Amino acid sequence: MMFLGDWLGRRALLTPDKVALLDAENGMAPITYRAWDEAAGRTANLLRGLGVQKGDRVAVLALNCVAYLDIWFACGKLGAIMQPLNYRLTPAELAALLDDATPCVLLYGAEYAEVVAQIAASPGSVRHWVPISRLISERDGLPAETEPIELDWHAPWVICYTGGTTGTPKGAVLTHGNIAANAVNTVAGWGLTPDDVAVLNAPMFHTGGMNVFTAPLVLIGGCSIVCKGVAVDQVFDLIERAGVTLYFSVPTVFIAMQQHPRWAGADFSRLKLVISGGAPCPRPVFDLFWERGIDFKTGYGLTEAGPNTFILPPADVRRKPGAVGYPLFFIDLKLVDDAGHALGPGQVGQLLIRGPHVCAGYWGRPQETARAIIDGWLHTGDLAVRDEEGYYTIVGRLKDVIISGGENIYPAEVESVLAGHPAVAEVALIAAPDPRWGEVGWAVAVPRPGQSLDPSDLLAFAGERLARYKLPKRVIVADTLPKTAAGKVDKQSLVRMYVTP
Repeated sequence: MMFLGDWLGRRALLTPDKVALLDAENGMAPITYRAWDEAAGRTANLLRGLGVQKGDRVAVLALNCVAYLDIWFACGKLGAIMQPLNYRLTPAELAALLDDATPCVLLYGAEYAEVVAQIAASPGSVRHWVPISRLISERDGLPAETEPIELDWHAPWVICYTGGTTGTPKGAVLTHGNIAANAVNTVAGWGLTPDDVAVLNAPMFHTGGMNVFTAPLVLIGGCSIVCKGVAVDQVFDLIERAGVTLYFSVPTVFIAMQQHPRWAGADFSRLKLVISGGAPCPRPVFDLFWERGIDFKTGYGLTEAGPNTFILPPADVRRKPGAVGYPLFFIDLKLVDDAGHALGPGQVGQLLIRGPHVCAGYWGRPQETARAIIDGWLHTGDLAVRDEEGYYTIVGRLKDVIISGGENIYPAEVESVLAGHPAVAEVALIAAPDPRWGEVGWAVAVPRPGQSLDPSDLLAFAGERLARYKLPKRVIVADTLPKTAAGKVDKQSLVRMYVTP
């Protein structure tokens, strides 16, 4: 047994005066690793005073804030399990998640007091409903030192819910070993250093907020700028004035940046790694970043593994457009067909992942765990192809493939082409039933601000770049595309809106 949970305690010993966090909601106030460790220690002691013990769940419903990070690492010190909650869910949906993980404490931001009041009418397992403002005020008089808790690599640290669009989301159990392995893979593969500074504006209830850069930067001793959420003006401010070197976000944010008036004059010279994740990124987004000299690339990950999985070296970013690259250090991959047979270069198959970053399974769902993780291999449900040089490219979701007249249509490929039209801001391809072909693709496209979009013109544009069977049979022009909490286009909502209203 080892004392694995006290990340901040170890980092505070190594680099106590290094700035760990910049609080963007508090005038960019700097917080050193010593100060952060002390705050997390006091938070841990407050939680212990509420009866939280090793293995207990602590739910959090809040926008990003420094205290949220304190709670996460306080849970590590206690051996408790943080349950971050998606603040975009309804009270009924949140209550279902509380029933799922049965936390004993729920900590919440002031913005969600009314939501919490509705949930607390039927308290279930929760014994203490604590506003984060109260946590901050009441912990001040408590000691910063905590009693070490013995943990092993398999001890759960976070229950992170998948971004499902139907049914109750599944809680992926991320252990201390999973989060550490992802951090090691990221630091080693992506070349993170103590001098790196990342913007943390992805929601903390999502694995991207916690694990793309935040935990890896703690491991290496870097700095995160804590933002309440995504505000494009703020992103430009931080990139230009706060020494930002790393930025992760979803395609919708990068599209918004490129449509912003500040795009043309922004200074991106300090950025060394800009990476898109969460959804397929249209090719025009890459091109506009490359024109500015930024090695923009797409990543791939999922809640159940990492999320960081691949490395695409800077020298290959333009040579292999759209590829995610090679597997990171301690990760094995393979592609299989429907029968589970391994596939070779140039063959599209389901991506399977194995490694110490793969989650322990789904909280309280042994049958679903057994279906997802077989002989140590996580079956991702994502389709990929590997080229002759060993570079992987994600081509779509297994369930999203449109089979039209016996031909497979991969929406990500079609969407990337359609997004290249100068009048298209966003686009999604969905399946619609067809009496002749079985099913066909329908495109839902959002025009750029101030521009009109002619469906026939878009189809003519695509016809010069795609095989005829891949062309959408209908183009729907919409004002917006619905998004999931993770920022992905919610295709099931699009199907309900346009295919089966």
